[in-house]
Amino acid sequence: MGRFHGFWASCIAALLGTVTPFCSCSSIPLFMGFTGAGLPLGVTFSFLISSPMVDLGSLVLLMSIFGYKIAVAYVVLGLMVAISGGMLIEHLHMEKYVEDFIKNVSSVEIDSPDPSQRERLILSKNQVVSTFKKVFPYIVLGVGIGTVIHNWIPEAWISSVLGNRNPFGVVLATLIGVPIYADIFGTIPVSEALLAKGAQLGTVLSFMMAVTTLSVPSMVMLSKAIKPKLLGLFIAICTIGIIAVGYFFNAFHYLFI
Repeated sequence: MGRFHGFWASCIAALLGTVTPFCSCSSIPLFMGFTGAGLPLGVTFSFLISSPMVDLGSLVLLMSIFGYKIAVAYVVLGLMVAISGGMLIEHLHMEKYVEDFIKNVSSVEIDSPDPSQRERLILSKNQVVSTFKKVFPYIVLGVGIGTVIHNWIPEAWISSVLGNRNPFGVVLATLIGVPIYADIFGTIPVSEALLAKGAQLGTVLSFMMAVTTLSVPSMVMLSKAIKPKLLGLFIAICTIGIIAVGYFFNAFHYLFI
C-alpha cells in the first residue's frame, strides 16, 4: 500500500479490508500495525472502516438472503464510506492524535538489509507482547460492557421499534446496533428476521453496519490507540455514513426488491 497515494491508496486499503474476514476488534491490531509501519493515517482508516463492514464471505451470504442487487449495493456503499472517511481524515492531518506508542513502533527501513527470519520473529513477538499488554484490559472491559448491554436488549423490542416505518428508524437502528458486539456473519440472521417482521431495508442494513463497525468493545479498544478527538471524528464519520446508507436504501428500496 505504500506505493499508492491519495485517493488510490484509500481505494486499495478499502479493497484490502474486503478480503480480511475480521470483526472490528480483530481489525484494530492490523490498523495499529499499519499505522506504526508509517502508512498514511487516512489509508489505515479506510482499511479500519471497510474490514469489519464488508468482506467477500458476507457478500456471498448477503446474496443468498437478500439477493445480488442488495448485496452488491451494500458492498459498494460500504466501500464509499470507507474511502471517503479515510480521505477526510488524511485531509485534516490528524496524525498528532495517534498515541505515541503506535507512532514509535520499531520498523524496518526499506533500504536496510533484510532481517533474518529469527530477527523478524523476535521483533514480531516483542511488538505483539507490548501491544497485548496495553490493550488487553480494555478488550476485557469492552467485551463485558457489550455482553451486558446485549443481554438487556430483547430482539422483540427491536423488531417493534424498527418495524413501524418510523422516520427515525435508521437513526434508532444505528444507535441500537452500537452496544451489540458481533461480526457481520452474526448480524445477517438477525437482520433477516427483522426484515421478515416488517423492518425497512435501509433500517436493517444500518443496524448491520453499526453492529460490525461501531461496537462498544472495538471503540474501547481503539481509544487506547488514538486520542479522543480522532476517535470522535472516526465515530462521527462512520455514524453519518451508516445513516446516509440507511436512508438511501429506504428511499430507493424498490430498485433492489
